[in-house]
Amino acid sequence: MSGRLVHVGSAVVDYVYRIDALPAAGTEKTASAYARVAGGGFNMMVAASRTGMTVVFGGQLGTGPDGDFLRAAFAAEGIETLTPPSPLMDSGNCVAMISGDAERTFVSWPGAESRLTLDMMAPVQVVQDDWVFTSGYTLSYPGSRDALADWIEALPADIPFVFDPTPVIADIPRSILDRVLARTNWLSCNTDEAAEIAGAGDAQTVAIRLLAEHCPRAEGVVIRAGAHGCLVRMAEGGTRSVPGFKVEAVDTNGAGDTHIGAFVSGLSRGMRACDAARYANAAAALSVTRHGGSSAPTDSEIQEFLAHRDRAASAQGQEQEATT
Repeated sequence: MSGRLVHVGSAVVDYVYRIDALPAAGTEKTASAYARVAGGGFNMMVAASRTGMTVVFGGQLGTGPDGDFLRAAFAAEGIETLTPPSPLMDSGNCVAMISGDAERTFVSWPGAESRLTLDMMAPVQVVQDDWVFTSGYTLSYPGSRDALADWIEALPADIPFVFDPTPVIADIPRSILDRVLARTNWLSCNTDEAAEIAGAGDAQTVAIRLLAEHCPRAEGVVIRAGAHGCLVRMAEGGTRSVPGFKVEAVDTNGAGDTHIGAFVSGLSRGMRACDAARYANAAAALSVTRHGGSSAPTDSEIQEFLAHRDRAASAQGQEQEATT
């Protein structure tokens, strides 16, 4: 494994309620299950860690019960926290409602992760072969966006920086977003987020615009399309649609985070981008068959899943040849 993943995003505590369907306005539902789990950027970090990458956290955790809960979850996964607990407040939290169709609805409350200064980030030192990642959540908070953008711009030129704008992209001031995109080496986003940055169009057209007009330093972009897989566009030219895998989904919470964590882990081991994308598609597919946002599989589970799918595809191909 080459280098660490230095995550400078945010982590929160998820309060997860499972319901058959969202309640109508003014009505009440009784959940069928409840859990308190680590969430936010924790899910991406777990995906990278379980696939073999050393992961450290350079964001802010709070002082209080939620911050303590997150620190224990980090320790359980072997993820080191580089910064001391914020003295300002506790960590934030998010209510996640998972409905019967495996979709999720969120209501969040920002905490310590929304307050950031360059002094707070002083303990976060990157070294050769590190990979740095952040998400749009920390950039959406007025109390953290400027310091984080300054820190990202000051990264050494040879340190690869990976960015996921997340669904809160509309809350990131365009000036901040443009600064971060200009330093991005790999952009991973879903189709809606890609269109928010570069305008509407088919995935390939949008990916080309992302590279040409918004991410001048990027090696490539990944546009995720859920169960349909993803599209990879390289700056040097060439586009490939990487199909997803059909599975029985029970919980899509954290699937995008799992995809990004597995993708970066694959790249750090020298995988070609399209191979890393297929690896990430498999990781995301496995994650949605399990309950919980931090349900990322291990490397061995992903490899076994891919080998099984390859054997099944080979057998089907041989059967088709025999009947022609």
